Amino acid sequence: MPTARNARGIDIIAYNKSGTEFIGVQVKSLTKRNPVPLGNSLEKIMGDFWLIINNVGKEPNVFVMLPEEIKNLAHRGEKNGIVSYWLQPTSYDTSNFKEAWHRIGFGHEHHA
Repeated sequence: MPTARNARGIDIIAYNKSGTEFIGVQVKSLTKRNPVPLGNSLEKIMGDFWLIINNVGKEPNVFVMLPEEIKNLAHRGEKNGIVSYWLQPTSYDTSNFKEAWHRIGFGHEHHA
């Protein structure tokens, strides 16, 4: 079930085919190719994967990223003493992340 707008926490929990392993996915959707708001702290970034979807009303683009990549590429802004973090489109809209579903996998068993 989708979460309410700007709800905290994981948006999607996905299991492998046998239901023995799962991943948490954070989803951020944008109407245009805009920066992704990350809040006032990078410590709140969670999940195993992030899906950033822009241009949702017309021709959606999906970018598959890891939380560490989000943290490393985040832009820190400060206005009137208030800190905020953003992920700029030039950071997420790259060929490394665009439609990179292979990064998540296909639900097969994980073998060490």
